Amino acid sequence: QVQLVESGGGLVQAGGSLRLSCAASGRTFSGYVMAWFRQAPGKEREFVSGIMWSGGGTDYGDSVKGRFTISRDIAKNMVYLQMNSLKSEDTAVYYCNAFLFSRLYWGQGTQITVSS
Repeated sequence: QVQLVESGGGLVQAGGSLRLSCAASGRTFSGYVMAWFRQAPGKEREFVSGIMWSGGGTDYGDSVKGRFTISRDIAKNMVYLQMNSLKSEDTAVYYCNAFLFSRLYWGQGTQITVSS
């Protein structure tokens, strides 16, 4: 059974930093894209960043480019999201995601609140 468990959320002041972690288990993730999405109250879930598990290629949403960095540790089955220069508009529930073709998995989410 695939499990994605996020951690590292919390309250931070604008301009601060946080690092989210996603512990992935239950299968090998070779070929998967591991991603972070977020959803703010009253808004649709939006793509934040993604990384190819095998090759390490990355992609970012326009709103976080230059501020967030995604990485993964294959040996530990972990995915990370380093978030710098946080803004109030980054406040949301952040979800870890794994997908490969029709296989799609989600974590339970972790709340990030950025105070201005």
